[in-house]
Amino acid sequence: MNLIEIYIHEVTRRLPEQNREDIALELRSTIEDMLPDEYDEKEVKAVLAKLGNPAILASEYRDQPMYLIGPRYFDLYVTFLKMIIPIAVVVSLIALAADYLIGYSGDKTVVNIVTTVISTGIGTILEVGIQVFFWITVVFAIIERADKGKEGHPLTTKLSKWTPDDLKDIALVHKKKAITNFEVFGSLMWIAIWATVYFNAEHLIGVYRGGEGAIDFVAPVFNQYVLIEYWPVILVVIGLEVALAIYKLIKKQWTRRLALCTTALELLGIIVFAVILRNPNVFNQDFISYMSELFSIKTYEFEAGLVIGGISSLVLVAALNIFEGFRKARI
Repeated sequence: MNLIEIYIHEVTRRLPEQNREDIALELRSTIEDMLPDEYDEKEVKAVLAKLGNPAILASEYRDQPMYLIGPRYFDLYVTFLKMIIPIAVVVSLIALAADYLIGYSGDKTVVNIVTTVISTGIGTILEVGIQVFFWITVVFAIIERADKGKEGHPLTTKLSKWTPDDLKDIALVHKKKAITNFEVFGSLMWIAIWATVYFNAEHLIGVYRGGEGAIDFVAPVFNQYVLIEYWPVILVVIGLEVALAIYKLIKKQWTRRLALCTTALELLGIIVFAVILRNPNVFNQDFISYMSELFSIKTYEFEAGLVIGGISSLVLVAALNIFEGFRKARI
């Protein structure tokens, strides 16, 4: 068994065909120079061991790396994955929820809608995640091979070599006052859900009654035409909430200014929805009558309870959000 020829074959088979013959001659010459005039198999094995694994030696002869993403781009590659995949997934889920709820025809219950959206959403998360992962990997693999620079230093997000000056761009953020991407994307998802529910309230929010093998929709809680009358101010609230979420994404931490912005938006939300709830026609009278009869109370008492309870809930949630904002800003 000629170990030298086998070793050369193992190296050159991993190389482009046009280079194999020349590299085989060079490698054979190198091996012969490392061996004494009269050598035995033990000495051959020692030389081949010194040359190392044929796959690694072959990679040293290649102009292109044998790995998909090398150390020069790996940190940048991981940073892009962490940044783009959550954004793509959230945008896809928002589009999915909005498309499904806006196109809702009223022939399914809320339970069926939630079940369908969740099951479809899981598939969407996997599909979008895999697609984004695949294409980002392909792009970085191409960049890796197109980059003719042989510097081995990893690149920063500025696509330059790291220097101590890069530390000036990094803010040390206390863990308890940091704003995570998950929190921001969760906020955007919540905005999409409540906005689509608001504009389809007559189909989604109501009284359901269990029947034989099905759930019957008895009556909607709200009069949709009353809710639609407030659409300009609702769009303003949605726009401000989206702007605040983006501001959080940029700041990455709670500050006094961010807490003040949150306070202003929470107060605006209380005012807007309190005005809507105090509209005498906002609640569906069939719903009021049904619930009043169910709880054996007068209709005006039940309606007043709904308004007071709704506004109280808004104030409580807003107070908690404002308190949390200032508490974290002081850390």
